[in-house]
Amino acid sequence: MSTDFNTQYPPTWCPGCGNLGIWAALKAAFNQLNWTPDKFAVVYDIGCSGNMNDFLKSYGFHGLHGRAIPAAVGIHLANHKLPVLAILGDGGAYGEGGNHLMHAMRANFNIKIFVHDNRVYGLTTGQSTPTSPQGYQSKSTPFGLIETPLNPLALSIIQGATFVAQGFAGDIPQLTQIIHASIQHHGFSIVNILQPCFTFNQVNTYQYFRDNTYHLDKPFIQKQDALKEVIDNSKLPVGVIYQTTKPTFTDQLPQLKNGTLMDESPPSFNFDELLTDFA
Repeated sequence: MSTDFNTQYPPTWCPGCGNLGIWAALKAAFNQLNWTPDKFAVVYDIGCSGNMNDFLKSYGFHGLHGRAIPAAVGIHLANHKLPVLAILGDGGAYGEGGNHLMHAMRANFNIKIFVHDNRVYGLTTGQSTPTSPQGYQSKSTPFGLIETPLNPLALSIIQGATFVAQGFAGDIPQLTQIIHASIQHHGFSIVNILQPCFTFNQVNTYQYFRDNTYHLDKPFIQKQDALKEVIDNSKLPVGVIYQTTKPTFTDQLPQLKNGTLMDESPPSFNFDELLTDFA
């Protein structure tokens, strides 16, 4: 069975936007998994990446900026058998939502995070983000960015993610494979997707990423080896970088052994008696 996962609304992204490649790769991976739109849920952040909410047919929820991950965790805890994905930009994931990302990784929730890393706030016309390179000039940093960029791959490996990968929006076949592997992994998965912003980022272009990436053949299973790969190289690795196995958050909850929270009947209680505790 195959579906196009398209809604009635055409994409409104700029011509040449890397979001188009990510959108295509996601749909291709869903078809490889034999999914239909009712078999999974997607939580969207604010920004150009979040506009996919209008164009991708599935159960979906549009969160606040930087708050897609806690919404995804909530859906997952309510029904841990339902695949839950979160789509964010680098600003929402690593900036406003960095605290949510950090704690979701250490909990090893079985959710899948896909970060559109174009190194700018594209929807608000090109301000620098946590992954913008040092010296980057933008509307918010006209004299050049002072801070060093965040390394999302190193952060994810250290903080407890059990599947860490990086893809490139300009290589749809490989990105499809990475997304497919991420979804099949049992545990917290994060894929940082290198995505050109054709309109506002004239530095990190399609050609830039082609010239400055290299492919990994297989993931590392030791943290120190994976960290060395993502820290010591001047070029950017593309592929599954680190993968390990450990119990997820819901695996360790005895109350979920026999089903999901949605399977249970809501508890009954006397609301008036509850109010007396706060009188």
